[in-house]
Order: sequence, then structure tokens, then C-alpha cells
Amino acid sequence: MKNVYQVGSGPLTFEIIERIINENLKLELATEAKERIQHCRDYLDRKIAASDVPLYGITTGFGSLCNKNISLDELGTLQENLIKSHACSVGEEISPVVIKLMMLFKAHALSLGHSGVQVVTVQRILDFFNNDVMPIVYDRGSLGASGDLAPLANLFLPLIGVGDVYYKGKKCEAINVLDEFGWEPVKLMSKEGLALLNGTQFMSANGVFAVLKAFRLSKKADLIAAISLEAFDGRIEPFMDCIQQIRPHRGQIETGAAFRRLLDGSEIIAHPKEHVQDPYSFRCIPQVHGATKDTLNYVASVLLTEINSVTDNPTIFPEEDRIISGGNFHGQPLAFAYDFLAIALAELGNISERRVAQLIMGLRGLPEFLVANPGLNSGFMIPQYSAASMVSQNKMYCFPASCDSIVSSNGQEDHVSMGANAATKLYKVMNNLEFILSIELMNGAQGIEFRRPEKSSPYIENFLKEYRKEVPFIKDDIVMYTEINKTRAFLNRIKIEY
Repeated sequence: MKNVYQVGSGPLTFEIIERIINENLKLELATEAKERIQHCRDYLDRKIAASDVPLYGITTGFGSLCNKNISLDELGTLQENLIKSHACSVGEEISPVVIKLMMLFKAHALSLGHSGVQVVTVQRILDFFNNDVMPIVYDRGSLGASGDLAPLANLFLPLIGVGDVYYKGKKCEAINVLDEFGWEPVKLMSKEGLALLNGTQFMSANGVFAVLKAFRLSKKADLIAAISLEAFDGRIEPFMDCIQQIRPHRGQIETGAAFRRLLDGSEIIAHPKEHVQDPYSFRCIPQVHGATKDTLNYVASVLLTEINSVTDNPTIFPEEDRIISGGNFHGQPLAFAYDFLAIALAELGNISERRVAQLIMGLRGLPEFLVANPGLNSGFMIPQYSAASMVSQNKMYCFPASCDSIVSSNGQEDHVSMGANAATKLYKVMNNLEFILSIELMNGAQGIEFRRPEKSSPYIENFLKEYRKEVPFIKDDIVMYTEINKTRAFLNRIKIEY
């Protein structure tokens, strides 16, 4: 069926993920996934029955309690206690789309057949997803090793009938929602709590959401910068293909090509220029925006590997007759990638604010602060202050979370990634970037009006026509924050294709 995605039928891709989320696809377990899950579970049951040596997290306690043996009749209780005691995420609630991504990624990882869970456990995760039963998870509490313990514990408390969920727009006790559907709380077997809680799905879900949004912001940054270039009466030569080809970074080449398409047919870019070169914030757009594109592609490749991996612990290999306690839950690859992406996105804001500043200086025939009567009107003076403030704040957020580690579990877990903090602060950088780009769009669109009757390219003129339906040309001073917010809403709503 077209409206159903079969979890475990193949690798996840960004295209599949966007379809699942945007088209509200339902999830079901592929037949081969059920077989893998059951095969692993059967092996684990046989291994526990036959083993006379401790199996970490299965017949022992967790972390520094790994030397405490657990009796066979208490193995299920051990797993339930794990989820209850580890549900320590706090702070702001995670958005529903990230919750759904967490459930999707965990179900996919479990479907690979190395975690020892029951089929019914994975099915219940899909039931929650399909019926929009949203466990409440908070944004703080994970060290990024052993995976995302605290947020994943909050995510899966409702499986055992504990904790809170959102259902039909209301906050409810999980047990009441289970009763409404006629679902019994999942009776966890050995290893299952650990399989649910160990893993990088909180980091991964936040990262995938961020990367998908960052791809869109990168395209919008190019378009807005092209509008500013027109407003500033900039030159086309830095965007020509020949200069990109002698320094052939992929992102730089793509950026130059994007600007040539965006500016094709522009009267403003075509007319003779008095100035021989532009400031770096205009002239070096291919190099700066291009480097962000390259960073984004790298981070996307790391994420694709991660979401198609098994990241719980211990991992089970029935064919090799091995149960291995390893470290696939460690979020270092993600932590590095998110810190890298935060820097790359912050630089889109940094160079954007510099273009804003150039536009309000009264250069190249533009009026000071982009108003016809400066003095009586302050015009676009203070939006640049706001942009500068957010650029500065982004520099604080770019301090790398991945360079920190704090010992946990009484010294047993003595090095952690802080990848979850890297993921959540990435949101803050993107949120500021949206506002900074909105301010640049306001300035660029305003500046182009002072170039009339010359026109920009057909693409840009059509874009500005749509923009002017919601945000007007500013002749005299008005309250500016409302126009910034309207611009941001416009940018979030439109789809950019060029």
C-alpha cells in the first residue's frame, strides 16, 4: 500500500523519512524484520537458559553494577526498573515530529535483529506511531553515552503503562490511553529495557530534523544573498564558473551555479558597474556558502550511517554465537558532526549580517538605513542590531559540546560524547539563523526598490512579488519586529526551487 512504510524492508533514506513524516505514512513491520527479531530473541532465550556465566545487562545489573547477578525470575523486573529509574530527562518538551522520528529510528534499529527484543515490543512502538500517541520527552538529560538513556527512558515508559503521553491534543496518563485501545502494557523480557534505552535515537532524531531543515535554509540563504547582491549593485564575476573550477570544492561550484541561475535575465546585474570589486560578504559568497553546503553533506552522510546502525548494547550475533558488550551507543561521530554543522550554519548568519550592514551604510546610491528620509526615520538601523546580537549568540552556541566529558556511573562510564547537547544547541543556532536571514531579506528587498525602474531577474521579481503581498515596502518608520516575524513565517512557508 502506498500509505504504508514497511520498517526493516531496507535502509532508511532522507527521502523515505520525509515521506513518512510529510505524508503521514503508517508503519508496519516487514515480514523479514519479524523473522530477524524473533530469531534473535529465540537465540537469547536459549543462551540464558544454557549459560553459566554472567551476561551484562541481561543477567547482571547496569553500569558500575555490572558485577551484581540477577536471578532468572527477576530478569523482567530488572528491565522495568531500568526504564523507570532512567526516565530523568528534564527541560523543554521535544516536538512531536522529533518524537515520531525517535520511534521510527528505534523500531528500525531493533528490526535489524541484533537486540534480543520481542516482536510485540517493536509492534507497540509502531502502534504508538500510527495512532499519534506521543510520549512526553524533554530536551536535557543525555550524555550521549551510553546512548540517550534518559530521553529514551521517557520515550518508552508508556510501553509499560507508566508516564505521560499526548493523545488527541491532551496530556494523559499512559495507562489510560493503553486502556482506550485495549492494549496491555508490554511485559518486558530479559535485555529489552536495555535495548530500548541504549542507543542514539534522541541524538539522531534531532540531527535528522536539523539536517533536513538546514538543507532548506542553505537554499534560502543563497536566494536572499542574491537579492542583497542586486540591492547592493554587486558584480556577477565572482560567481562565474571558471573561477570555481580552479578551486573545485563541490559546494563552491554549486553556489556559483545557483547564483547564475537566480540572476539570469537581471537588468541590475547586467548594467555596467563603476566599482571594480565588492566587499568579501558579497564577493566570497561561493566560498562561504559553499563550505556550509559541503559541511552539510558530510553531516548528512554521518547521519545516514547512524540511523541504519545497531546502537544498543550488548549486541547479539546468533550466527556467530556471540553476545558482545561494546560501545556502539557512544555518540562521538554525531557529536563531532553536530558541532561542525553548528559552526557552518552560524557562518551563514555571520556573513548575512555583514551584508545587512553594507546595505544600510548609504553606499552605491542607497539611502542611509534604506529610507528616503533618514533622520526623521531610523529605517533599518536597528534590525542590524538584532542580527548582530544573534550572530554573537550563535558564536557562544558554537563552543563544541564534543570536547567535554564528565564521568558517570561511578567511573564505569568514564568518557561520554555530549552529543545530545551538541544536537539540541544546533536548534538554537538554526533558530537564530532564520531570524538573521529574515532581516537580510527585509533589507535586500527594500534596497532593490531604490534601483527601480531597473528589474532583477524574473525569478527574483516573482519571489519579491509574493513577499510584498505580506511585507510592504517601508516608506516611513513602523514597528519592525512584526515585519521580521512576518518575514520569517513567509520563509518557513514557501518552498524554494531554482
